[in-house]
Order: sequence, then C-alpha cells, then structure tokens
Amino acid sequence: MKTLVSVCVLCVLVAAPALAQTGGASARPKAAAAPVANPITAGTKTVYDMVKGYLTASAAAASDAVYAFKPAPEVRSFGQIIGHAANANYMICSAAAAEKSPATGDIEKTMTTKADLVKALGESFAYCDTVYARMTDKTGAETVTFMLGGDMAKLSILAFNTAHDFEHYGNLVTYMRMNKMVPPSSQGRGGMAP
Repeated sequence: MKTLVSVCVLCVLVAAPALAQTGGASARPKAAAAPVANPITAGTKTVYDMVKGYLTASAAAASDAVYAFKPAPEVRSFGQIIGHAANANYMICSAAAAEKSPATGDIEKTMTTKADLVKALGESFAYCDTVYARMTDKTGAETVTFMLGGDMAKLSILAFNTAHDFEHYGNLVTYMRMNKMVPPSSQGRGGMAP
C-alpha cells in the first residue's frame, strides 16, 4: 500500500508542473491564428522587408567618407553600390509589375552625395512597396518575360530582387567592417568586433 501511495504522490508531483505550464486541465485551447490571405506574397515580402531595412540602415549610418570608400580601384564605391541597388530595385520591381520603370536616370552614375543616394534608395524601395501592395498569390503566379531569359512568375522576380539586394548588402557589410562599423544585421545581438 505504501508503494501505491508513493507512486500516486510521485505522479502528482511530476504532473503538477506540466499542468501549470499548460494552464491546467480546464484551460481552453488557444484560438488558431487567422490564415494570411496571400501567404506566398506575405512570406516573400517579409524577407524583402528584412533586406530593405538592412540596406536603408547601412545607407544612413555611413559617413560621406565611407560613401567614397573602395577597397580596390576596380570595384564600386559604397555609394555606387547604394546607387546600383536603387537602379536595380526600379528595374526589377517594374518588371514584376509588368510596367515601365519610373526611374528617370542612372542613379549609380549620376549621384554621389550621401543625401542624394539615401533619398534615391528610399524612393526605389517605396516604389517596390507599391508593387508588393498590389501583388497577390494569384497575380504573383502570372508570368512575364524577364531579363534572365524566358518567362518568370512575378513573385519569383520579386524574390530575385531580394536576392540581389542581399548580395549587395553583403558587399556593404565588408565595406563597413573595413571602416570599423558594425553592420545593421549584427547590431542588437551585442554586435561583433570590427
């Protein structure tokens, strides 16, 4: 009998913490989250928003001297990478929207100041935001001819833009590290030593 009582007491002691964590036996199940209307578009935009934040923060954090920085003469400067990303945002997002790009010139080749390049990058992202705002999973599956050759789904084109932005954010990370700066993606987690 003592053994049976000991086993029952042990079971209660083991089960009590588990019941406390789940809210007890009488806890109601939590309501399921409402489904997202366009989950593929929303997921694609989440990753795009991440790189948009990194590039925008990098552009804002760099000094005028860093904008002119090139680790080697044959590569783009920090500022030219920002201009290149802005140009590409317009070109690629307009292709996904199947419309003419609203860009009025070659940002990489015509703008050199931090103020102009930060503004141009922000405007290019604002344009891409409008393309995302009009996109659904259904319209994102429609294909258009894209520069990579052949037809491509509109959302795949937007995903390519995000990949391109991440590629050039990687360049900026190196440039920032060479200038003793902590890149935005390393901030907030204690940062990393330059």
